[in-house]
Amino acid sequence: MPVTVLLVDDEPLVRAGLRAVLEAQPDIEVVGEAADGAAVIPLVRQLRPDVVAMDVRMPLLDGIEATRAVLRTVEEPPKILVVTTFENDEYVYEALRAGADGFLLKRARPAEIVHAVRLVAEGESLLFPASVRQLAAQYGEEGGNRAARVAMERAQLTEREAEVLRLMARGLSNAEIAARLIVGTETVKSHVSAVLAKLGARDRTQAVIAAYESGFVAPG
Repeated sequence: MPVTVLLVDDEPLVRAGLRAVLEAQPDIEVVGEAADGAAVIPLVRQLRPDVVAMDVRMPLLDGIEATRAVLRTVEEPPKILVVTTFENDEYVYEALRAGADGFLLKRARPAEIVHAVRLVAEGESLLFPASVRQLAAQYGEEGGNRAARVAMERAQLTEREAEVLRLMARGLSNAEIAARLIVGTETVKSHVSAVLAKLGARDRTQAVIAAYESGFVAPG
């Protein structure tokens, strides 16, 4: 089954460019388009895309609020990939904090766009981990914020789960973590699932953001 994608951007040329790049791939299908975040929820419910590629800045409802709305109101929500002009934009970090699974630069090369969609759909690696660290260093609170610290303490991660979370924050995939720890991939998947459950995170991106926000992992 192909990865299905909904494109949300107020610039028709951006949507057309993304559609052309993605539909050139045999394993990706663009199932719909919208010009503003306000149209996302009904389209997600109707089309059930695997991934929403959504502009972070739009006139009526921006990508941050649209992300929050989708995650709050849609059962089994899609992965959300925010599309942005600047990677060091505070809007991008806020979108990740709101629940987005990754971000994509509008100037990205076609191969990078395709890779981003596939990686976010698979959910087994962190997209652009170095950039996420930079965003956390620039816009996160030094030493983490209190609520995030309390949540991390309550999670009571085991020593191995904590080690896995640190490796996730560095951007390692499940296979890479397995090789580093000399364990099977299924064992790593079990640890990742336990980390997500204990942190109340829907995916590894949110777990890593929680790690930075709490000060459990230092950015940079």
